[in-house]
Amino acid sequence: MKKVEAIIRTSKFEEVVAELNKLGIAFLTFYEVKGIGTEHAATQQYRGTAYDVGFIPRTRMEIVVPDDKLQIVVDGILKAAYTGNIGDGKVFVSDIIEVYRIRNKDKGEHAL
Repeated sequence: MKKVEAIIRTSKFEEVVAELNKLGIAFLTFYEVKGIGTEHAATQQYRGTAYDVGFIPRTRMEIVVPDDKLQIVVDGILKAAYTGNIGDGKVFVSDIIEVYRIRNKDKGEHAL
């Protein structure tokens, strides 16, 4: 099993979720995050003074998938989150050793 973490533009979240639904991914976790990267937050002018408006808002998604679905999930995220501009985001993939479902103690891929 693999854990796919994607940090994407918040404006692309609905498109990514729709693409994942088409691929049969019914469960994911997401939350709003802020950060900095190659694309920096814009500064705004107020009465002649430049102000940094802070970090850039993004959405972080976490999805655990069986090994055989990894590539289609990554490809789906890359397709749906793409704008071609700096700040499109990142996708991270890591190994999951084991998964347990608390309700009935299912283990492994059956717990997904």
